[in-house]
Amino acid sequence: MPRTPRPEAVDSDNPEATQAWFARARPAADVLPGLVGEAAAKDMLAPRRGRPPLDQTKEHVNIRLDADIVRSFKSTGAGWQTRLNNALRDWLRSHAGRS
Repeated sequence: MPRTPRPEAVDSDNPEATQAWFARARPAADVLPGLVGEAAAKDMLAPRRGRPPLDQTKEHVNIRLDADIVRSFKSTGAGWQTRLNNALRDWLRSHAGRS
């Protein structure tokens, strides 16, 4: 069922894209340098994949913990692994220099 046009809902500042509009469209790489400059355009068009690199990366390890410990941390909701990491860090701080 085709939609019935509602003239009062037409946005003259943002008209519907037509085939003619798409035919005139140009790639961003062609247009951006003239709008923001070469350096900014190159930066904007550079691919960025994944999460930004961290200053200190984490290391993947497999560790076996008692089920009640894991259950307690998981029960606190999302971010439980970060909280477990922070608890281990706190323990290290409080036990520094004890050998």
